[in-house]
Amino acid sequence: MPEFRIEGITVAGKPVQGLLEADTLRSAKQKASQLATQRKFKLLHVIPRATWVYKVQRGAEKPVTGEQKAFTRAEVEDALHKMGYRVIRVQKRLFDFKPKPPSTEIVTFVRVSADLIRQKLPFNEILQLLVNDIQNRTLREAIKDINLELKQGRDSEKTFVKHEAVLGRFTSHMLGLASKSGNMAEIYESTAKFLERQSEFKKNMRSALITPLVTLVVMIGTVIYYVAYIFPATAKLFVKFKIDLPPMTKTTLAISDFLVENIIWITLGMLIPTVLATRFFMGTEKGRLIRDEYMWKIPVLGPLLHKTSIEIFCRVFYALYSGSGENIEVIRMASEASGNKYMEQRIKTIAIPMMIQKGAGITEAFEATGVFTKTAISRFHSGAETGTVKNTALQLAEYYEKETGYKMKNVIEAVQLSISMLIMIILTALTIVSSETATVRPKNPAAGQVMELRIERSIT
Repeated sequence: MPEFRIEGITVAGKPVQGLLEADTLRSAKQKASQLATQRKFKLLHVIPRATWVYKVQRGAEKPVTGEQKAFTRAEVEDALHKMGYRVIRVQKRLFDFKPKPPSTEIVTFVRVSADLIRQKLPFNEILQLLVNDIQNRTLREAIKDINLELKQGRDSEKTFVKHEAVLGRFTSHMLGLASKSGNMAEIYESTAKFLERQSEFKKNMRSALITPLVTLVVMIGTVIYYVAYIFPATAKLFVKFKIDLPPMTKTTLAISDFLVENIIWITLGMLIPTVLATRFFMGTEKGRLIRDEYMWKIPVLGPLLHKTSIEIFCRVFYALYSGSGENIEVIRMASEASGNKYMEQRIKTIAIPMMIQKGAGITEAFEATGVFTKTAISRFHSGAETGTVKNTALQLAEYYEKETGYKMKNVIEAVQLSISMLIMIILTALTIVSSETATVRPKNPAAGQVMELRIERSIT
């Protein structure tokens, strides 16, 4: 999340300075104004932290270039002067657009980190090695910032979560919790394993669906062009000579007229609700909550997404669970890492209050949320009775990993089959409509001859 520096002055004339995080400059100014009202000081400036590109030289050496994040040009110049450089040029990067790094880069980062942690290499050295080797600028800068903040003693969870736009929500939460857990290697290993499986599934899905999807899109465009322009050219000749049209031809012609006359309104009617839903609904907390709730109800794919959320919850729960009274916080962290807002909300508002206020057991509390499957509740019940809740969570995670991994292949095949069937239906409909027009016969033979002559002339 972007950082901003606020500058102000108190009633007594003393300068005030501080840092805050916000999504945009506008929201940063709103937060700064609220803070100024609460702390009773006059707000002067809200300065975003930007990327500055510099060119420097030391003595007679070759000039070098680089970049540094700072709030002002003077900060960059002062830092470079202290390092013994002569500043040639410092300027703000005009277009500091940072696309999200490819998922393969993030998977590699987590996997390499997990392997090096198991080799007992200090974590700050691991991050420094990765900063030097990672090619993607966005990910490299994020890891560089994380390493710097951890050296300064910042909270690891907040440090990683701040970069969830780059790392992803699940990854940032898991890596942030790892430093606190005392079981860093295992959490990194679990995260790497999950990301590798997710990346493999996405790759298989893309390779399996790209050809039929491209074919479908091209076919839909072709159908629209055929219905809107090619088909009417023939069908309206029959109308001109007052020849009765067959039912499908008549309906297709009506659809064609409607599309041509209302193409602008149809386009706006499709685009505006989509933009509004994305911008004002899915971008809000309530919108994401409703989206995640109903996502589980999607046929075929919904149950797999549901079980994947439970798998993630169980993996985090297993990695952090200690069997002591502090595990309320573990359940909260696991719910946040699950990647599903609805699951997180149900656990935080139902399960945790039941355990704290009513002294309910873990099985009873989880069952009351309605977000765990019967299998999961049954296994947690057995684990609670035998005192093996931690191992039960791992067993559930492994079980759902295997089940969803196997069923995902079936989902890909089902989607491929559905697209193929849809393409077949469209082709069949076009063939039937085209064939039906060939059966049209005028009642007046003379009219038919004139019409045939017109058609021949139009062709020649």
